[in-house]
Amino acid sequence: MKKFIKNTVNSIRAKAIRLAATRRSGEGYIDTAVKILIAVVLGALLLAGLYALFGDVVMPTLNQRIKDMFNYAGALGG
Repeated sequence: MKKFIKNTVNSIRAKAIRLAATRRSGEGYIDTAVKILIAVVLGALLLAGLYALFGDVVMPTLNQRIKDMFNYAGALGG
């Protein structure tokens, strides 16, 4: 059983080394730069949308709920 596991691990290791050695990426600097630029622009748009959402929708509602919570008179008082 030990020999089988050792042979299997060695076989997998050899295949991984062969795959890494024969794999050539054709991706250049321009492609990478464009991908990074797209990611930055999309991230900025997402952050701007979240900022607008929190500023106009979430925060006023949250402020009102906090004020209502602290101004709660309870069942007895008024």
